[in-house]
Amino acid sequence: MQTLTFLRALGCALLCQVTLAAHADPLSYARYDQVRTRDLQLDLKADFKQKTLSGYAELSLNWIDPQARTLVLDTRDLSIAKVQVQDKRGAWQMAPYQLDKADPEKGQALRITTTGQPGKVRVYYHTAPNAIALQWLTPQQTMSGKLPFMFSQSQSINARSWVPSQDTPAVRFTYSARIDAPAGMRVVMSAENDEKATGKGGWKFRMPQPIPSYLLAIAIGELEVRKLGPRSAVYAEPPRIKAAEYELADTEKMIQAAEALYGPYGWGRYDMIVLPPSFPYGGMENPRLTFLTPTMIAGDRSLVDLIAHELAHSWSGNLVTNASWKHMWLNEGFTTYVTTRIVEQLYGSDVAQMGVQVDQEELAASIRELPAAKTALITRDADANPAQTYTDDGIIYPKGAWFLATMERRAGRAVFDPFLRGWFDQHAFQSVTTEQFIAYLRKNLLAQHPDVMPPAELDEWLYGTGVPASAQRVVSPRLALLDQHRDAWLKGELSTKDLGMDKWIAIESMHFLNDINNKASAAQLRELDQVYGVGKSGNNEVAYRFYLAAVNAGYGVRQPLQAFLMSVGRQKFVVPLYGALMKTPQGHAWAKDVYAQARERYHPVTQESVDKLMAAQAH
Repeated sequence: MQTLTFLRALGCALLCQVTLAAHADPLSYARYDQVRTRDLQLDLKADFKQKTLSGYAELSLNWIDPQARTLVLDTRDLSIAKVQVQDKRGAWQMAPYQLDKADPEKGQALRITTTGQPGKVRVYYHTAPNAIALQWLTPQQTMSGKLPFMFSQSQSINARSWVPSQDTPAVRFTYSARIDAPAGMRVVMSAENDEKATGKGGWKFRMPQPIPSYLLAIAIGELEVRKLGPRSAVYAEPPRIKAAEYELADTEKMIQAAEALYGPYGWGRYDMIVLPPSFPYGGMENPRLTFLTPTMIAGDRSLVDLIAHELAHSWSGNLVTNASWKHMWLNEGFTTYVTTRIVEQLYGSDVAQMGVQVDQEELAASIRELPAAKTALITRDADANPAQTYTDDGIIYPKGAWFLATMERRAGRAVFDPFLRGWFDQHAFQSVTTEQFIAYLRKNLLAQHPDVMPPAELDEWLYGTGVPASAQRVVSPRLALLDQHRDAWLKGELSTKDLGMDKWIAIESMHFLNDINNKASAAQLRELDQVYGVGKSGNNEVAYRFYLAAVNAGYGVRQPLQAFLMSVGRQKFVVPLYGALMKTPQGHAWAKDVYAQARERYHPVTQESVDKLMAAQAH
């Protein structure tokens, strides 16, 4: 980010945040058209026996409405001890407050009544042991088995379960923190992390760039750190640090590739932490400290596109953020497109092309299984319940990327790349809506090149269901040849040993296993496993797809599958596998038994998803 652009954007984010009443976030109680948080200061103590964080959150406020006398914050299962406001002399005074009735999805509104418009408010509180954002692991659930571990997952509206806040991506704030933790444990946050810090006097952090609440993140445990490059490092549990360091060796190259396309990296450092297996997602793009699943460690750097995706969020999502989760495609669709460009820069168009084709094929499969309303990038219904009507997450990633790639192909990169970089530069450290992107698109691209996207087609991409008929599919020559071999193998015309699966890269194996799911027989899958050891693959993306095909074909892989479900907590893998098992009476009973053993190992977010699946299948 050029200095002038950075300062202008930062100033706007902190001082000139306009009222967005028309863009109100239905998942937040906050009245950010009246008052906004500009800075957050946390002072918390981690208690692993009680499984709580306790202390206070101090919010510095910008009052917008001169008549406003109430600050409304989002909370979920927080126990509030007291609330104070700072008077004009700097003294702290008690303030009256009330907690509204709890909503199972949104939590509780904390309403703080003020005299005048104080610049700062402090909320003293402690979290619940079952706070949905936090997972407290016993020593037995860690790799070394010596010390407990805790980590957070705030997206999308779970920050409110550990920090009373205006928990909406429409509000951005800087933050600082002091965290007390037990001896021998390191604390890291989505902020400036000092590799040499000892924790004496508390672990201290500062995030100088404004972020939305869902990017608040914390992890506490037995952690080591390894330097990867001049502005990157990786944290992990001691038994995993060496493998993590090897897997992430190309991080600096990725940062440079992204900068060449979209301008200087705007967050100072790009550090990462590889979390325990129960982390529910592939990665979480917490700025300055990306959280990663250990399932990306394949031993051969074959899943580094996940790192490229989280790095891409440093521009699309973290730098320019969707103003509410209705506009989530602005985060994830853009990031998926940018990821492909980074992968192409580093590993060539061949590899990037295969990744896009697999994404498009998995999108087509998802569309067939979802209600039509869930396959649009965004809904026009401003009052719709997000939990019921928002587009399925699995759709917006590849469909949003496909939309952008369509415009890139028609406009040419010489035109499209400066257009996209301009979007990031002009909206840096701001929260934006689809309407703002459309206005920028029309002014900066379509006014000069109207044939790139006619109005009717633009409307169809954004609000239409499925994929427009005009969408051009990517066809990889390498995957086309692989498809011929797959078809011959399925027909018995090509032997398993002649498939050559041991020479494929990960994306080829993933494509193959996707395509034979519900087509290959149990005998074919058994032979595939015997010849290539697919069921023992160190690549979790490959292993997951093999297990799914095996379950659907009736090939017995219960022993390795149970080990997988007991050791991996990533929702992308766990939920579909349980879903497949639940389709048969025998699988249903076995799945329930495994889940009863595995449930405590999963993050609360994953537990919630599998609990719903089990409950639905019970009826």
